[in-house]
Amino acid sequence: MNWNAPTLWWMVAGAMVAVELATGTFYLLMLALGATAGALAAHAGVGLIAQVVVAAFVGGGAVVGWHLKRAGQPQAEPAQSNRDVNMDIGQTVHVKTWSSEGTARVPYRGATWSVRLASGQAHEAGLFVIVAVLGSELQVAPQPKT
Repeated sequence: MNWNAPTLWWMVAGAMVAVELATGTFYLLMLALGATAGALAAHAGVGLIAQVVVAAFVGGGAVVGWHLKRAGQPQAEPAQSNRDVNMDIGQTVHVKTWSSEGTARVPYRGATWSVRLASGQAHEAGLFVIVAVLGSELQVAPQPKT
C-alpha cells in the first residue's frame, strides 16, 4: 500500500491525539496541531521539507505558547487546602478543649474528627475555620473576628 504525504501527516496527528487521551499530556495536542499543519501543507502541494518546517513551526510554536501561558498563571493551592477540591475548607467547628499535644476531637458532619491547630496559634476554646484536611485530621485556624 502506498500512502501519500497528507495521509501520513493525518495518521501522525491522530496517533498524537490518541496518545494524549491516554496520558493526559496536553503538549501532545499542540504537537498534533503541528502535524495537522503539515497535512494541510501537503494538501497544498508543498515539498516534504517545507511540510516538516511548517509542522515544526506550528507545533513548536504552540508548545512554547502554551508553556508561556501556563507559566504566567498562579499556581493552584494543594488539594488538601483548596476550596475548589474540598468542600470542608472554610467551614467552622467548635473546639471545647485542646489536649497538651495541640490536638482536639470535635463533632463535624456526623462524626468525631481529630483537629490540629495551624502553627503559631494559641490553643484556646472557641470557633475555628477549617484551612486544610490532612487525611482524617482537620487543620484549623481561629475564626476571624468580624
